[in-house]
Amino acid sequence: MDLITPSIGLLFWTALVFCILLFILAKFIWKPILKAVNEREQKIADSLELAEKTKAEMQSLQLQNENLLKEARAERDKIVKDAHQIASKMVDDAKSVAKSESAKIIATAHQAIEMEKTAAMQELKDQVAVLSIQIAEKIIRQELSSDEKQKTLASKLAEDINLN
Repeated sequence: MDLITPSIGLLFWTALVFCILLFILAKFIWKPILKAVNEREQKIADSLELAEKTKAEMQSLQLQNENLLKEARAERDKIVKDAHQIASKMVDDAKSVAKSESAKIIATAHQAIEMEKTAAMQELKDQVAVLSIQIAEKIIRQELSSDEKQKTLASKLAEDINLN
């Protein structure tokens, strides 16, 4: 039971050594340990704060990035829409120009056809007149080939003139 209940001398020396050790620890070791623990605690707190700031900044940057993407998509859609409108307008303008040009060409062609038709009709009339004169001349020569036929024709013409 000696081992379980120590003597007063042992208790005294143990308490004295403990107090000296406590004094030495408090005077020389405890402050650097507390300082190191406090520094470590501060470093951890700073790291956590920096991590929070970084996280908040990342979220802010992500929101900005999403907004920029939305704006870029809207801009792209607007540009595509404008391009489609411009292309459609250009096609419509080209169609209207083509229609007006084709109408002018058709009108010019109709005028040219009409002029050609008129010229052809006039030429045909002239040819018919020349042919008619030639035919009439041949017929008259045949009819008036003899003197007796000439006298008969002259008398008929004279009677017609007298009747008028």
